[in-house]
Amino acid sequence: MSKQVNIGVIGVGHLGVHHASHLANIKNANLVGVFDTNPQRAEEISKKINTSIFQSVDILLENVDAVSIVTPTPTHRDVAEQCIKKGKHVFIEKPITSSVKDAEYLIELSKKHNVIIQVGHIERFNPALLALSNLEIDPKYIEVHRMAPFMSRGTDVPVVLDLMIHDIDLILSFISSPVKEIYANGISIMTNSVDIANARIKFENGSIANITSSRVAKDRVRKIKMFQQDLYVTIDFLAGISEVYKAMGASQNDPDAIMSAPLVGKDGKHRQIFYEKPKVKKTDALKAELKNYLNAVLGTEKPMVDGFAGKQALDVAIKIHDKILEGFR
Repeated sequence: MSKQVNIGVIGVGHLGVHHASHLANIKNANLVGVFDTNPQRAEEISKKINTSIFQSVDILLENVDAVSIVTPTPTHRDVAEQCIKKGKHVFIEKPITSSVKDAEYLIELSKKHNVIIQVGHIERFNPALLALSNLEIDPKYIEVHRMAPFMSRGTDVPVVLDLMIHDIDLILSFISSPVKEIYANGISIMTNSVDIANARIKFENGSIANITSSRVAKDRVRKIKMFQQDLYVTIDFLAGISEVYKAMGASQNDPDAIMSAPLVGKDGKHRQIFYEKPKVKKTDALKAELKNYLNAVLGTEKPMVDGFAGKQALDVAIKIHDKILEGFR
């Protein structure tokens, strides 16, 4: 394959237009064109970014090596199936599909046709998280809050599959242990679906994650706190800020310490806490995500979130949602 990927975008709504705009400006991408079920929208976006419109997915697929699928979640399975059967690599916005069965089907289909599935869990590329890449993160307790003001967009799925699934994916990437138990509750306020949800996930290794998500909030919040032996990390995904607190042995009254414990360790040194604020390199997370996808198609990288990881996050999200519905009944 050449050093450029011929790529198209299927669905140029609120998020799809950003996919198309980035792909029009990434050097190893050749944005061939876009398709949308709304012809007026497709024309508007094609003029805005100077690309072609295709009248059907089939015609688009005849001209590309790969696609970004940015359509409503209930359509992901059928659209991705159509693309994969034509031997095209697929980037699928989260969640990968509406059901685990559909996700498993697409994964097996991708293996048969030797194509890549990448899933759009964009927080993996958040610069505030990437700034912690030098740390060995093995959390025993995680606390997450993700809140957003109400918007009609995204209400085709419950809040667990819309917002919480971002954090489920992150948690599963941090804790390499099977899920043991899930406790969850939630309520509906603005829609006929769950709008506010809380879940507590216990893992086989004893780690715990507590997640709260709401799409009926006054302000936007995307924060995570992680605790492990000798380390406490906070990330504000919106502000792009990471903070690290390390407990280490140090001489008494070390000027760099922010807190000192009365106990003395085996090494004869006082346990003290040191604070650091890692430098965050400002980058566009979606652009970084799409670059990873293109490089995966070119064979120089692996997808940060492949189809299996997307399925795992979906599986836990659906189990949480089912627990909430049990509470309703």
